[in-house]
Amino acid sequence: MNVNGETKSKYIAKDSVFRNLFGIKKYAAQLYMALHPNETVTEDDIKHVTLESVIMATLYNDVGFMVGNKLIMLIEQQSSWSENIVMRMFIYLAETYYDYFEDTEQSLYGSRKVKFPKPELYLIYSGDDKNNIPKELSLSKLFMDGENSVIDVHVKVITDGKNDDIIQQYVRFTKVYNEQVKMYGRNAKAVSETIKICENENVLAEYLRSREKEVSGIMLAFSDIDRQFDLYVNNEKQFAREEGILFTLLDLVKKKLLSVSQAAEQANMTVEEFKEISGLKDE
Repeated sequence: MNVNGETKSKYIAKDSVFRNLFGIKKYAAQLYMALHPNETVTEDDIKHVTLESVIMATLYNDVGFMVGNKLIMLIEQQSSWSENIVMRMFIYLAETYYDYFEDTEQSLYGSRKVKFPKPELYLIYSGDDKNNIPKELSLSKLFMDGENSVIDVHVKVITDGKNDDIIQQYVRFTKVYNEQVKMYGRNAKAVSETIKICENENVLAEYLRSREKEVSGIMLAFSDIDRQFDLYVNNEKQFAREEGILFTLLDLVKKKLLSVSQAAEQANMTVEEFKEISGLKDE
């Protein structure tokens, strides 16, 4: 793969590898059969209904597709555990059904009963801590203390696949990438090594070989976003610390336990800078 180690993404990726992979009908069909091992479907049976935006342009689900006209599957992936995924998937499901009724020109205000595919909701968890991960999440149990509720959502949790199926390959892909990031950092070297190792191990090999440049771009974009996010968090932490120090110094000045010049020196500022930032006025 011809990617320089200093390469940075020049665009903001809209798709993760997960979303990109299963946005292809061939692999979506394989995903369905991994979750329903006794059934066989083809690409012709798959129709994607992945949401591009829900409420806000930055909020969208990972993968959604219909199998024939009988089933809607929404599938999310997480490497960091969060039970809030249940509430998000509840919102995704509602929006997906809204779009379905629009597309099929069914009125929710008419007298005729609407028809719609039954839903199945899945979370593929690829994080390291799998010992305490439940097999299913319930909205009512998690957020309503298990009380009977007018709403409930059940999400099946998958931590790995079987017999080298597409789920097992995807989980292995994430592990290889995490290992390479630990060795090289979030950069092009980690990306290229991940792809090389996975191709050699026959992990998503066909997908990676056919879309190597595209996958590299996606991964580099997200690596760059991760770096920028880390910088943002660190800057915010530093700002909070500085704000806390300034607040303390200002309080000491007001209590006449420190002079303005002493406080400015502690804050590594000039007297004028300290007065301006702290809002002190010349007496």
